[in-house]
Amino acid sequence: MKLISFCKMSGAGNDFIVIDNRESVLPRMPLNEFAQRVCRRKIAVGADGLILIENSDQADFKWQFFNSDGSTAEMCGNGARCAARFAHLKGIAGPQMAFETLAGLVTATVNEGLVRVKMPDPTDLILYDTVEVQEDQLPISCVTAGVPHVVVMLSGLAQMDVVGLGKQIRRHPKFAPAGTNVNFVEPGAQGWLAVRTYERGVEDETLACGTGAVAAALVASLKLGKQSPVQVLTRSGFQLGVHFREAGGMFSEVFLEGDARVVFTGDIGAEALQWHTASEVEG
Repeated sequence: MKLISFCKMSGAGNDFIVIDNRESVLPRMPLNEFAQRVCRRKIAVGADGLILIENSDQADFKWQFFNSDGSTAEMCGNGARCAARFAHLKGIAGPQMAFETLAGLVTATVNEGLVRVKMPDPTDLILYDTVEVQEDQLPISCVTAGVPHVVVMLSGLAQMDVVGLGKQIRRHPKFAPAGTNVNFVEPGAQGWLAVRTYERGVEDETLACGTGAVAAALVASLKLGKQSPVQVLTRSGFQLGVHFREAGGMFSEVFLEGDARVVFTGDIGAEALQWHTASEVEG
């Protein structure tokens, strides 16, 4: 196997492996399996997701996006910002660009390390709902911000069992079969929102979630009267800005803005893909 050049990038702590695949450089294995293997932490490169930059007939490029468990996602806000900066750094696109995703055409603007992407208009907004968890009815809101999200407003976010409760909601029959991302949101004294997210596909809490930040901001706009732009404080300590227009409970012109940084570059070798767990060997 030839070495595969990659770039490790981070958007507010959400980390991704980005590969220029316009000349089909990947080995002959299912892409979801490749994603699982290279995203394993401590064994391979390690990341929340894999982004493949590919040729497009209708935009500057198109991407394929895989979560660390090998599943695909229609949209990833922080991943989109990293993909945009990568494309600009590599000369694939100018500072203003458009690229194809499963959620449709995404536009982005790169200003050095600060990247703003236009998000899909949100759908399926439900402000007041409940989900039964541990024999209790938990108040929630739901919105699809490119991908489905549940938003839980609460206090005491720092002590929250995000993984334990998030996993229960993510796999609750109410959201079957696709499941949902789960955001726990606490308003801050200075007007910002603190958000912690259990991400579907990563199956864990991540340091940031771009679409989750958007979901939290839009719900807070209607429930708490937050005005655009809403500043979202992520688990990593980095802030994301969510800009939008709202009229009659409907949202448009939704943008996500924040850092997209290059962490390191390198080459993936065959040994990163050949490690097996005991269960894989026995199976």
